[in-house]
Amino acid sequence: MIVTSTRDLALRTTFAEAVERNAPEDGGLYLPLLGADGLAPFLDIEELLALPFRARSTEILARLLAPELGRLEVAAMVDAAFHFPLVHRELEPGISVLELFHGPSLSFKDFGVGFLAQLLAASRGREPGGRPRIVLTATSGDTGAAVVHAFHRLPGFAVVVLYPVGRISPLQERQIATCGDNVLAFAVEGSFDECQAMVKRSFADPALAANAGLVSANSIHLARLLAQVTYYFEAAAQVAEARGKRPLVVAVPSGNFGNLCAGVLAQRLGAPISTLVAATNSNRTVPDFLDGEPFAPRPSVATLSNAMDVGAPNNWPRIERLFDGDAEALRAALRWGSASDAATLSALADLARLDYRADPHAAVAFDVLRRNLRAGEHGLFLATAHPAKFEATRDPARELPRALAEAAAQPLLSRPLSADSTVLRGVLLDIANRLHS
Repeated sequence: MIVTSTRDLALRTTFAEAVERNAPEDGGLYLPLLGADGLAPFLDIEELLALPFRARSTEILARLLAPELGRLEVAAMVDAAFHFPLVHRELEPGISVLELFHGPSLSFKDFGVGFLAQLLAASRGREPGGRPRIVLTATSGDTGAAVVHAFHRLPGFAVVVLYPVGRISPLQERQIATCGDNVLAFAVEGSFDECQAMVKRSFADPALAANAGLVSANSIHLARLLAQVTYYFEAAAQVAEARGKRPLVVAVPSGNFGNLCAGVLAQRLGAPISTLVAATNSNRTVPDFLDGEPFAPRPSVATLSNAMDVGAPNNWPRIERLFDGDAEALRAALRWGSASDAATLSALADLARLDYRADPHAAVAFDVLRRNLRAGEHGLFLATAHPAKFEATRDPARELPRALAEAAAQPLLSRPLSADSTVLRGVLLDIANRLHS
């Protein structure tokens, strides 16, 4: 796999270099090169779809990462990271759901972050002396919990998580801010977009990034993106019998747009997905653009589906680059829509009538899918988080999943932090000094 930049297609680098550098120096994002000189569709799709999920994921990732990583090494990483089930359910004729939240943090982020942790641990093990690293991430809810679980007590790593105080669910906060040990959680007085901007400025500071040994765990990291490609093939495999010859349409709850980008990559690699649907909440930066307005990032607004409360989606440049910057081609390939909180609650009620309990993000995807599905198609939406994590969808009559119950019983260990990159810089350098002392 040849890796390039969203801002400079002349750039060529390796996957290993992209893993270490997080993002190219030109301010863009790493992306696999596609086309005649890069990745091409797999020619044995039917054989791939017939494999079990982990065997198929190993095969896909081993092909993408050869010869930099050997098949046995990839298989070990996949087995360590993807050790939980994916659950498919058909809710009514023509509409089904793929649950991605059965991992340790109860969110789809466990796929990408778990694989990234395995990669970074292996990479550090190959370094002479194995210098300590600081994993720095911003979260709108679920990324932070996945990062904390994947890196908690992992030798040689400290974890710094920034989250917007009061704008993630209480249980998400408990998952992030109760571990201690090598995990430091900071409650930022601001929005997720401000947390994300602070993280981006930290990585854009070469001296800080080098001195602190910074590594990103946000969806801008290429390793996370590649790991997420695997479950789009699983979606196609799961619904093959149910849909027959009907085109498959997959609705993706979208905030930072890394998940949708992984879906586009899966399509380019041959996953038999006819159309992807970008489903957002009231943060309509991308739907407004797809409706023909100028692309205009804006402050995010708080909604029931808080993990999607993003007004300046970081991964959108990747999607634009995958379509060569051709907005009309992008609009022709995708479908899209948004759901207000009222529409989200209505969708949750409709899903309950189908005997299905969803979280608010899945409800957004279900609502937008229904409005975009055409006759003769099979629709599938991704359920990206366990419903018990959110006040609007928790069933008080049911016991909390064990992971949430254990987190809920622990005291919060987070520290307050102003939305100031200079302050964060001092915090990171102090942590780095302590790691190296």
